[in-house]
Amino acid sequence: MAGQYYVIILLGLMDLVFSQNPIDERTTFEAAFQGRCGHNSPCEQLCYELHDGMYECDCRDGYILHKNGYSCSELNSTSPSTGDIHDLALNDVKPLDIKNNEESSANDAHHSMNNRVNVRGERSNGTRYESNEVPHGHTLSEGEKLEQTVAITTESVSITEPACSLDCGPVGNCYIEQLHDLDEMEEEMGSGYTGSVGRRRIAFRQRCQCPLGRTGDRCQNEIQVKSPRFTGSSWLAFPALKAAYKHIQLDLEFRPEAWNGILLLTGERDDLQGDFMAVILHHGFIEFRFDCGSGVGVVRSTDTVKLNEWNTLNVYRHRWDAWITLNSGKRVQGRSKGLFSRITFQEPLFVGGPGNTTGLERLPVRIGFRGCVRHLEANDHHYRLALAPEGDTINGFDVEECTADRCSKVPCSHGGKCLTTGGDTAVCLCPLGYTGDLCETRVDLQVPSFNGSSYLRYPGLGDTSLSWLELSVTLKPTSSNGVILYNGHHSDATGDFIALYLADGHIQFTFDLGTGPATLRSETPVRLGEWLEVRVSRTGRLASLVVENEPAREILAPGAFTQLSLPLNLYLGGAPSTDIFTPKMKTVASFVGCIQTVVLNRREIGILAEALGGVNVGNCGHACEARPCGDAECRPYRERFTCRCRIGLPHPCPATEGMTIHQQNPLFNPSTSAATRLDRFEKSVPSFTGIDSYLHYNDADTMKRIISYRVDINMRFRTSSSDGLLLWSGRQSDPQEQKEQNDDFLAVGLNQGYLTLAYNLGSGEAILRYNLTRLDDDLWHRIRVVRNEQWSSLVVDSGVSVSASSPGQLRELNTDTGLFIGGAPDIMRTTESRYKRGIIGCISDLVLDSDFSVTLSSPEQATNTHTCIP
Repeated sequence: MAGQYYVIILLGLMDLVFSQNPIDERTTFEAAFQGRCGHNSPCEQLCYELHDGMYECDCRDGYILHKNGYSCSELNSTSPSTGDIHDLALNDVKPLDIKNNEESSANDAHHSMNNRVNVRGERSNGTRYESNEVPHGHTLSEGEKLEQTVAITTESVSITEPACSLDCGPVGNCYIEQLHDLDEMEEEMGSGYTGSVGRRRIAFRQRCQCPLGRTGDRCQNEIQVKSPRFTGSSWLAFPALKAAYKHIQLDLEFRPEAWNGILLLTGERDDLQGDFMAVILHHGFIEFRFDCGSGVGVVRSTDTVKLNEWNTLNVYRHRWDAWITLNSGKRVQGRSKGLFSRITFQEPLFVGGPGNTTGLERLPVRIGFRGCVRHLEANDHHYRLALAPEGDTINGFDVEECTADRCSKVPCSHGGKCLTTGGDTAVCLCPLGYTGDLCETRVDLQVPSFNGSSYLRYPGLGDTSLSWLELSVTLKPTSSNGVILYNGHHSDATGDFIALYLADGHIQFTFDLGTGPATLRSETPVRLGEWLEVRVSRTGRLASLVVENEPAREILAPGAFTQLSLPLNLYLGGAPSTDIFTPKMKTVASFVGCIQTVVLNRREIGILAEALGGVNVGNCGHACEARPCGDAECRPYRERFTCRCRIGLPHPCPATEGMTIHQQNPLFNPSTSAATRLDRFEKSVPSFTGIDSYLHYNDADTMKRIISYRVDINMRFRTSSSDGLLLWSGRQSDPQEQKEQNDDFLAVGLNQGYLTLAYNLGSGEAILRYNLTRLDDDLWHRIRVVRNEQWSSLVVDSGVSVSASSPGQLRELNTDTGLFIGGAPDIMRTTESRYKRGIIGCISDLVLDSDFSVTLSSPEQATNTHTCIP
C-alpha cells in the first residue's frame, strides 16, 4: 500500500506536540493523500477530493476514521491509544488537520451540559466564588460569572460591579446588567449605579433573569412558550450539535425586530476561542461566521432582512465552504481560511443570544436577537422549541411567547401588512390609497393625516444638501410628541442626520454633521389642532428655526465638519421601525396629525405623488377632499385652498366663492405661494431697484471674513435683471488721482444672466464665470463663492463646481471700502465700469464662513431698499 500511495507525515512536529500536549485516547486524525479519489484509492468507506491535488478518507455516521487514515472502526469500539500513534510508519499518514475535533469529541459535548447552562453558580458546599478565589483550571458557570464581583478597568481606573440585591423568587436569578453610553440611556434606565471612567461612563442595572416558562418583574408568572420571542437579552440552549463537525445544514425561520443581534452561536469553548459557528444580524444583513481553527470565514447576504416580517434562512457548510440563502433569494458562497476543515462542537447550541459565551469581541455584534423564531432545523433534526421533556430546549432565560402569529387571524386586504401591538391585538398597516381595519376601503388622498402608526417614505437628500438646507413644513399636530421628518446616514442610526419633531409640545430640530448633535427648540409649545408653519435653514454649521411668528432661533453645530450627507430614505410622520431613529432625539414616537405641505430646498415635494411608499395614511378632512376645483388642482393653504389650472385647460379654471385662481406655467415656483409670500413679508427681506440701491457693511465682524486669505460666501437671491452687481469690496481712491491697475477688489454679480466672480489680490485679475445655469429668471437661487488664497470656486443650486486661480504670488485680499450688497454708490466709478447697475430683485440670506449670518434687514446699512414682495 505504501508503494502505491505517496503519504508524507511530519514526525518531528508530532513528537513535539506529543511531548508537550499528550493526546486523549479518543483523539483521531485527518490524513491527506496525494492523488484523486477512484477505484485505486485506499478509502474503506468515503473519499473527498481536496485542493492542491490531495484527497482524504472519511467514514459514515457511526464509524470513526482509523489512525492509518483510510480504515473505519465502529464508534463504540476502543480508540487507538496514544502509544499506537507513535508507531505510524513514515509513509502511512500526512497529518493535515491534527485537532481534537472528530465525531468522538462531539459525542462528549453533553458531559457537563447542566454545568454549562446552569445560572445558579454555586459550589457543592453552597459557597460562591469571588473574582480573586477561582481555583486554577476551574471554568465558571453562567451563574458564577454573574454573581462574582467583576472589576472593570478602563484607562487604569477600576469600577467594581455592585452587589445584586433583588428578590427574584425561588427560580429567578438576580442579574447585574452592565450598560454603556449612559448619556443616551440614562432616561430609560432610571435608578442604577454609575461611575465615570476617563471619558467613558459605565452603569449597572439589576433585574431578575427568569428561566424559560417564567416571566414578570420577579419571575412570579408562569407562561407556556411554544414560539419563542427574544428580547435582546434572552436565549435558549440546546444540546451540542452531533455529527456536524464536517458539514451542517441549517434551516431557520425568524421574524426580526431590530437590525442587529446574535441568532445562533455554538463552538468548541465557552470563551469563543478555537472553533465556532455563528449566525448573526449585522446592520440588517445576515452573516454566517465559522472558524475551523485557522481563520474565520464570513458569508454575508446581499439583501437585508425584512423587519417585522417572517424571513427564511438556509445555511449549508461543508468543510471549508459555506453557502447561505435568504428568503429564497440569491445564494451567496464563502470559504474559511487555513488548512483545517472540521469544527468541534462541545458547547450548547445557543439560539436568540450568546448564552453564557464570553469572548464576543470576535463578533461584530455582541447583543442578542430581538424578535421571534418559529422554525429551527439542523441536519434534518427539527428542533422542538419548548422546554424538555416536551421539547428539545434544555435551558433558557428571559424568553417570551411570540404573538406575531396572531396576524393569521387578521386578513389584511390590498397588500396590507399585519402588525401585533401587544396583548392579543393586531392591526393592518395599509398601503397608500387604502384604509379601514382590514385595508378594505379605497380612499382618495388629498391632505394626508397620520395616526401614530403611519409614515411616508421618500428618496433621501443624499448629497443635495451638503452645504445648505432649506425646509418648510405646514402641519396640524394633535399630539404633543412625534417625529415629523427624519433622514439619516446609517441603518444603525449612526452618522449624519436631520430630525424635525415634537417633544412635549415644542418643535425641535436636531442635526449632526458628524461631530455631535445640535438642537433648536421653539420658545413656546404649539397649539394642538391648529395649522402652523415651521421653517428650518442650515448653512454649514449654522442652523435656524422659525415657528410661525416666533423670532428665529440659531445654533452652531459642534466640531469642524460643515457638510451633511444623507443617503438613506427620508421619512415623514414616522418610520417602519424606531431603530432607524437616532437616540439623540427626545422622542421616537410617530407623529399624530396632518401634514399639508413640505418644501425642500425651494422645491415643493409632491407629498403623496412622490412618496415611494407608506402605511396607514388617511385623509385629514380638508375641503380639497371634495374636489372643489373640478379638473384644476386644489392646493390647500391651512384651512382654505386655491385652485391652480393645469397646462392646456381653458382660463379661467372652474372656481367658487372664496377661492383664488392661479394659471400654472413652467416658471411657477412653489416657494412663492401665499404662505411663502407672507413669510417673506414678515421677515422684511430687502429688495433692490438696480440704481443707487444697496446695503453697506464696514463692521469688524463682517470685514474680517472678507479681508483674509480665505473667504466663503453663501447667498440666496432672485433677480429679473440679466446684469447687475450682487456683492463688492474694493479700495478707495481720490478722484483726482490715477487708480492703480492692480488695486485689490472682490466682485460677484451677473453678466448676461450668468454668475461671475472677479477678484484681484494685487498681482493680476482673475475672472470665473458659471455658464451652467442662468439666474435671471426671477426664481430663488443659492450660490456659494469660495476663495482660498489664489484658488476660487463657484457653485450654483448644489450643482457642479467650477474653479479658477489668480496670477502672481500674492494671496491675501486687502480692501478698505467695506462690503456693498445688491449694488454700490456711484457704481461705475466704484467698480471701474465693471458694473453699470445693481441687481433688480431680492436677497434673503447671506452667510460668511459657514457660521456668520449677515443681518440684511437693518435700516442703518440700507440705502434705497424696499421690502421684497415675491
